Amino acid sequence: MPPERREARPSSRKGRARTPAFVKNRRGVRNWKEVSAWLEWRSIEDIECITPDQAGIARGKMMPSKKFTSNTSLALPSAVFMTTISGGYPEDGNGFSYPEDDGDLKMMPDLGTLSEVPWESDPTAQVICDLVHQDGRTVEFTPRNVLKRVVLAYAKAGLKPVVAPEIEFYLVRKNPDPDYPLVPPVGRSGRPIGGGAGYSIAGVNEFDELIDDIYHFSEVQGLEIDTLIHEEGAGQLEINLRHGDPVELADQVFLFKRTIREAALKHETYATFMAKPMQGQPGSAMHIHQSILDRKTGANVFCNEDGSESEAFFSFLGGMQKHVPNALVMFAPYVNSYRRLTQAASAPVNTKWGYDNRTTAFRVPRSDVRSRRVENRIPSSDANPAANEAEIDLPRGLLEAVDLFENDADLREMLGTAFVSTYAAIKRAEFETFMEVISPWEREYLLLNV
Repeated sequence: MPPERREARPSSRKGRARTPAFVKNRRGVRNWKEVSAWLEWRSIEDIECITPDQAGIARGKMMPSKKFTSNTSLALPSAVFMTTISGGYPEDGNGFSYPEDDGDLKMMPDLGTLSEVPWESDPTAQVICDLVHQDGRTVEFTPRNVLKRVVLAYAKAGLKPVVAPEIEFYLVRKNPDPDYPLVPPVGRSGRPIGGGAGYSIAGVNEFDELIDDIYHFSEVQGLEIDTLIHEEGAGQLEINLRHGDPVELADQVFLFKRTIREAALKHETYATFMAKPMQGQPGSAMHIHQSILDRKTGANVFCNEDGSESEAFFSFLGGMQKHVPNALVMFAPYVNSYRRLTQAASAPVNTKWGYDNRTTAFRVPRSDVRSRRVENRIPSSDANPAANEAEIDLPRGLLEAVDLFENDADLREMLGTAFVSTYAAIKRAEFETFMEVISPWEREYLLLNV
């Protein structure tokens, strides 16, 4: 449980409440009768039924609210969850194959996630859906279901995982031509934003109105921001979320990414969660604070009664050191992700741990005993988290990471063979698509020299 933060927090503007409470089933909607009343009270006209695909992109259907409440059957093709980031599909092989019928998967709305969509001009709501087969069986390879499978494994062991994500992202000038590099935006001062503004309130205030919209959009959706800071990169911000249940926090990250992109577009700016969007600038991470509670007592299992580190604490660290390199393809899912994970960059490339040490992959922040936790600093902000000259312990590229992922028997058992095979096939297909593109580096150094 991570209550302690050292980040600066901007002052409230326009009298707007900055941290709306977030509780399970935060809007109190529990059944279809309450859904109808909720929609009618807000004069909602349309519903977006959405679910994250393997890349965390919102997939789904939009419909009139009356159709949504009329017991309409919702479905998506299974191939939606086998699509690469570029819109292609992987080839059969390495344990992956398409279902013979490519049948539809039923979308089951999680009513507790119902919220308004504040950036739409007409009254619109959204709801996150789970996927099941036509006979009601859980779909094994959709991200939300995989996370629920992991949380269930904790529950069977009498444990409750707690997480708190920290999401870094860049604001950049609009750039409709992918052949041109991204550049920092112009703030309210009228000058291009520069780097080196870590924890600068003035840096945050350069985007005062945009950030107001982020907070406003978040409040309307019932999403809670703990703190917001300006990071080291030019136009790089970080939003920290309050700790809580992994599924609820994953839903929040999913919705926050949509929210931040929409707020940025309103101000003629892009928000990007690419791990390394600009050459010469720091990468963007999604650090994840993790702790585990005893389900019966609520005690933090990382601590003994006298406050010392427990055996479970050291076992957790050991498990992270053993399996995170093999799971890196989920924390660094694209070829661009590995541009961030390099020596002399502001990202860990080792599997070490340490107390309040930001050069290690697994940092144990300063906290009181009850809040002892581990911060996984490896994930990139494109994942569904001080200068470092250490030897590189992690895979150096996407294909190597995929091989390690597939060959970790413990990960396969925990996540499910269907998900592992599908995810690995998608990543191999994305790499092949990447290799079809000739980069500026190749044109610069090879065109006239080889």
